[in-house]
Amino acid sequence: MDFSYSEEQEAIRDAVAAICSQFDDNYWLGLDSSGEFPHELYSALARDGWLGICTAEAYGGSGLGIAEAAIMMREIAESGAGMSGASAVHINIFGLNPVAVFGTEEQKQRMIPPMAEGREKACFAVTEPNTGLNTTQLKLRAIRDGDGYVVNGQKVWISTAQVADRILLLARTTPLEEVSRPTQGLSLFYTRFDRDRIRVREIEKMGRKAVDSNELFFEDFRIPADDLIGEEGRGFEYILHGMNPERVLIAAEAVGLGMLAVKRAARYANERIVFNRPIGQNQGIQHPLAKCWAELEAAWLMVMSAAWQYDSGAPVSAVGAAANAAKYLAGEAVFEACQTAVMSHGGFGYAKEYHVERYLREAFVPRIAPVSPQLCLSYLAERVLGLPKSY
Repeated sequence: MDFSYSEEQEAIRDAVAAICSQFDDNYWLGLDSSGEFPHELYSALARDGWLGICTAEAYGGSGLGIAEAAIMMREIAESGAGMSGASAVHINIFGLNPVAVFGTEEQKQRMIPPMAEGREKACFAVTEPNTGLNTTQLKLRAIRDGDGYVVNGQKVWISTAQVADRILLLARTTPLEEVSRPTQGLSLFYTRFDRDRIRVREIEKMGRKAVDSNELFFEDFRIPADDLIGEEGRGFEYILHGMNPERVLIAAEAVGLGMLAVKRAARYANERIVFNRPIGQNQGIQHPLAKCWAELEAAWLMVMSAAWQYDSGAPVSAVGAAANAAKYLAGEAVFEACQTAVMSHGGFGYAKEYHVERYLREAFVPRIAPVSPQLCLSYLAERVLGLPKSY
């Protein structure tokens, strides 16, 4: 395995960096206050074809791998966009993989190109208020009714629902008490986001205000049967297929945000003069930042290892271990890096104009989502070390 970038990967990094350079700190600071979606960045990336980086060429994409997508997502976050930029396009990169793998040819032709080309925005609705990450216990029901399904229930922590045209929805089609295993009876749909039947309530949150998070309330929401992905009752299996690449990509975004924070802090430490010397001359400032850089570099190697294994067709067990390790290491490293960047600025780290406080608020996103660090460790303990299941 060669850890150096190929010429193509360097070109990807440079091209994405050039697009992101059009959006400066003031742009992101403004969106952090207003809560507006970064439509301009989204459109710029869509215009040059980057939203379809992992989409097959037959459906309007570039057909590249997760490694290339990870490089792209790191670059977006590291440019200054942080999670506000990365989360705006995250679902476009790999969100419709279940459709690409399990959908019919008609569905692929109808559903995938609009996302890959940036003509449609989508949200992914899995989590519910009373289930959290215990996905097998989902309660939202989709009941067959003639040539479609009628959906009632609630979802929570659904990103981009304020701007979404489509929704990738996991719903229970067979009651839990009627299935032999709790993983059965869940079905996956990709359909139009009907705002007359889906009530959206935005959740005010700590950071990443530019990308909304929401509660969704479904009231007799109808889904055509043609929008069911694969077989009824196998939705849980289908979403598992996309979990490993998602962990790799959010880990890449975390590394980008962490590196952004470290670079910002190092620049400040070189410029800030106290007691007639730059504060960066003090080991009390130097060593924490150097440690953060080393931890982020280590996390990045794990990210690229996981991406390489996925793209190479390694066994799912190996990819799962690498993806969870990458997500855990990057999530912890980004939090430490952003916290250290704030502390390196002293009191000014608390001021919005220095940006590092925004990075720290956004660092909680890849640390918590889409899976907690504790569940990453549980996965590694059980699947790699062979320890008994703890929950």
